[in-house]
Amino acid sequence: MKAPLSRVVLTGATGGIGQAMAAALLSAGASVMLVGRSAASLSAQADRLLQTIPAAKGHVAWHDADITAPDGLAGLRDAASAWGVNVLIHNAGVSSFGRLESVEPHDMTQVLHTNLLAPMLLTQALLPHLLRQARSQVICVGSTLGSIGLPGFSVYCASKFGLRGFAESLRRELTDTPVRVQYLGPRTTRTKFNSQAVNDYNRATGTASDEPETVAAALVRMLEDESALSLLGFPEKLAARINGCAPALLDGAFVKHRHQLSVPAALCNPAS
Repeated sequence: MKAPLSRVVLTGATGGIGQAMAAALLSAGASVMLVGRSAASLSAQADRLLQTIPAAKGHVAWHDADITAPDGLAGLRDAASAWGVNVLIHNAGVSSFGRLESVEPHDMTQVLHTNLLAPMLLTQALLPHLLRQARSQVICVGSTLGSIGLPGFSVYCASKFGLRGFAESLRRELTDTPVRVQYLGPRTTRTKFNSQAVNDYNRATGTASDEPETVAAALVRMLEDESALSLLGFPEKLAARINGCAPALLDGAFVKHRHQLSVPAALCNPAS
């Protein structure tokens, strides 16, 4: 769908990638409803966008909601439908890093709820409206870790593998409808989403990263070309292909990743 025809609901709008996406979408001519938990942050973000992007005038809205709560989902469904959404972008997410035995059960639940269950429920809630549009899109922002299981990210990978499977299955389910379902998989991105421990891990393992603007540009391309799947970065794209065909072949490629997890926490995070 051409950006000027798009009325985009963007969850996770106040995060590092979300801010870059909102700016890129508005600059391309789309209308954007910013979604997040903090009304104050959303209002301030909308004001900044109006001040810095001439094309944003008359094209920015915001709605505060906790998408992991039933009343938050219901309120967003009603607001987005009344606003005339035709593009739903699932960008909200939370991270999880560390050996499985170190992850609290509550944190596991939060990651799976925010990264996987909430997008599924919000899509379900808005699907009747989206099906009534001449053309509409659902774009799931996942991760290359939705295609490659990485030591230290078992819970996060589970959520993103699930999101990719959801997008793939729903895309095939809705092939004969006006709704296009897509999956964007960024690699590590330089934002505050990553903890100091994750940054240390990435440096030690030589993991490459992108600026959020790179991800935002890929999102706009995906919006307009309606491609089913886009993974960012090399060698991540190649590794994802190999992992999809013969995952055991990559098991030996993560020795230094496993060893990095064995480093005492005080060395991984000197500030602690």
